[in-house]
Amino acid sequence: MKPAPFAYHRARDLDGATRLLAELGDDAKVVAGGQSLVAMMNFRLARPRHLVDIGGLRELDRLRTDAAGGLRIGALTTHHTVECDPAGRLGADFAVLRRAMPWIGHLPIRTRGTVGGSIAHADATAEWCLLALALDAEFVARGPRGERRIAAGDFFLGYYTTALDFDEILVEIVFPRPAPHAALTEFAERQGDFALVSAAVDLDVEGGAVHGGRVALGGVAAAVTRVPQAEAVLAGGGSFAECAAAAADAVEPPADASGSTHYRKQLVRTLVLRACEEAMAR
Repeated sequence: MKPAPFAYHRARDLDGATRLLAELGDDAKVVAGGQSLVAMMNFRLARPRHLVDIGGLRELDRLRTDAAGGLRIGALTTHHTVECDPAGRLGADFAVLRRAMPWIGHLPIRTRGTVGGSIAHADATAEWCLLALALDAEFVARGPRGERRIAAGDFFLGYYTTALDFDEILVEIVFPRPAPHAALTEFAERQGDFALVSAAVDLDVEGGAVHGGRVALGGVAAAVTRVPQAEAVLAGGGSFAECAAAAADAVEPPADASGSTHYRKQLVRTLVLRACEEAMAR
């Protein structure tokens, strides 16, 4: 199929892009790598009347550490850049990001798709959304009123819905602290397909013992979600198996042609256990 008619606008700078979005209103969509939005437009699942292309704003293509030990990723950084980590910025503290990249589609998708685009798209099975939630990331958004920071826990509101205003652009993703004991795993019917269920775990480890952690799931609700019941098991000194069981008991995934609710709950149990074991092994 072909997309519905639309007007194309190529942004020359960030401020100009946000002003244009404010002028065009809800009829406009931002496009960067286009790996999600363009496919939806071709199937006419999305029908924006205006596309604002920010792909040329190279100042948003960056990957750097900060003085506090955190990591900052520009919104136009591609998945493949993180996968390759050419400057060695991720190290052991953020290696989970590099290890998670092969789960994203196929190589051509990863070389064009952007970190910011994936997060702003807010697919409930997207790896970047899950990582951001599990690692307590913050998002920097720019609009006509200036910049603001949005915690990952407040950003994902539902199916393909975020806290971004219509005239705001996601410009940077901030991971505020190292995550050396973190892991992401998922299950899809074929390599590169959307995950049926995915799980990310970030463990707090001291002296070889787990004192707590964060557990996040994808594919079980309208948006990626944290599981406080499973996190409470980790904080209380419970086993990884008990944590996984608590996660499975806490969710009620929707059934569809790919699997029943019971099947997805069993996937949750398996994947959370696997992610905990992998995170501890790191």
